[in-house]
Amino acid sequence: MSANMFSEIMKELPMLLNESDLHVSQLTLNLLTSICTVHPMSVGMVQEGIIPQLLVLIRSPLLQGAALAAMLQFFQALLATKSPGLGYKELLLMLTNLIYHPPSESQQTLSTAPLAVHKQAFQSIAKCIAALTITLPNHSSTDIAQFINDIQSPKSSESVRLLALLTIGEIGRHIDLSWHAEIQNIVMDSFSSPHEEVKSAASYALGNVSVGNLPRFLPFVLQEIEKQPKRQYLLLHSLKEIISCQSEHFESLKPYVGAIWSVLMNHCECQEEGTRNVVAECLGKLTLVNAEELLPKLKKYLSSESALIRSTVVTAIKFTISDQPQAIDPLLRSMMGDFLETLHDQDLNVRRVALVAFNSAAHNKPSLIRDLLGEILPLLYSETKVRKELIREVEMGPFKHTVDDGLDIRKAAFECMYTLLDSCLDRIDIYEFLRHIENGLNDHYDIKMLTYLMLVRLSYLCPGTVLEYQDRIIEPLRSTCTAKVKANSVKQEFEKQDELKRSAMRAVAALLHIPDADKSPLMNEFLSQIKSNPELAAMFESIQKDATTTASETSLMDIS
Repeated sequence: MSANMFSEIMKELPMLLNESDLHVSQLTLNLLTSICTVHPMSVGMVQEGIIPQLLVLIRSPLLQGAALAAMLQFFQALLATKSPGLGYKELLLMLTNLIYHPPSESQQTLSTAPLAVHKQAFQSIAKCIAALTITLPNHSSTDIAQFINDIQSPKSSESVRLLALLTIGEIGRHIDLSWHAEIQNIVMDSFSSPHEEVKSAASYALGNVSVGNLPRFLPFVLQEIEKQPKRQYLLLHSLKEIISCQSEHFESLKPYVGAIWSVLMNHCECQEEGTRNVVAECLGKLTLVNAEELLPKLKKYLSSESALIRSTVVTAIKFTISDQPQAIDPLLRSMMGDFLETLHDQDLNVRRVALVAFNSAAHNKPSLIRDLLGEILPLLYSETKVRKELIREVEMGPFKHTVDDGLDIRKAAFECMYTLLDSCLDRIDIYEFLRHIENGLNDHYDIKMLTYLMLVRLSYLCPGTVLEYQDRIIEPLRSTCTAKVKANSVKQEFEKQDELKRSAMRAVAALLHIPDADKSPLMNEFLSQIKSNPELAAMFESIQKDATTTASETSLMDIS
């Protein structure tokens, strides 16, 4: 290709770099990376059109995944061209100026007020800065020291501190930063910030810096988890980052598995559910380091007398399933029944997390649970029923408030049912399934919404069976569509009722797509009731139009 052809191509590319189509943006960035490699002389045109558009894109809250990875590769390829005005210092300044004020002559005002940037963009900017820094590690020690200084400087705004922490974390994952003797303590000082985002970034930074030198930093993190109960939650998140970052390099983590396991088990009975969930995630991911040894070890705790330990262990298996490679499927399958045996547990929360783990398996690895459905489905269905003994009244000043302690486990059960429609439909008795959906149609708002979605799915997947059951479904749908909110209710109640009506009518519209559904006297009576109410009639007409349009588009896609 000639230089003129490259020039013409470069003129067309800026308009393709925008958040409205991240896939096209990704392909454009891949092309730019190739041009940097094949024809670096064309890179001079990047400064005029491409860079300004990139700086807009990098601030988008939507930028992530493959598009963000393509941007990192482009910045590294651009740096390799050694083009005038696009060197390391120039590119670094372009990126930091998105958060910092433009630097003064003395470079002392870098730590002042930030520009307005969405919080998700901080992560993208930090990754781009790190991509430049790790490409030229010998040239970047001064800038790394500046970021560390920005973390601890009292002059730094919260936005500057946030970017500095995230950047140090991204760099520390790839470069050993132990040359800065106090870096771990400087990062941990930000755990005391009044801003949750800064605390979270500090936790992320400590975990990622530890990855760069496990022998130096991992023992420190484990020691601090034991010594500092008030910072335990954030430190456990740091440990989670360490384990997650080692997912492809387990060998380096193996010498520390025993110490990590011991610390985690010391805290799996914590009273705070948030802390237990982080412990469970760490245990689940750590189990993958040596599944043959650690999975049976995890299973032993299912017999613990502590319900909190049992719930943590069952939650851990959820993360093992969602993260796990295919290689350990046979081992997991052989033990899945033991973990799901906790659906018999006397403790309500243990049964709830068992359903969540079951849902994760059904969604991510249905082969693990397909052969167990004969035993599990009766237990699953039993959790869809409202239990009066779990409903209590709580006095709040002059008012009495009803609390349903069984709501969360019922929601978990219905979520499992919804997932099974995707992964295990051939193993389900649809008549029995519909009987439990019928119960859900008269339940809480969240459960009703799930059952309406399931009715829509089943109307297309099993139309004949649904048609036989149709008359039993209509009455609950009618009750929802004709229900009225009290005049003195808050705005939120009116909005929730409106959404319920719309969802119920989408289910009715799906039922009407089944041949002969309109021959039912109950259905015709219900439709007459809808048409006689101007508000319901307008809503139903709009829903039917949307359903018809969606069906037409699906048909066209199938034809093409």
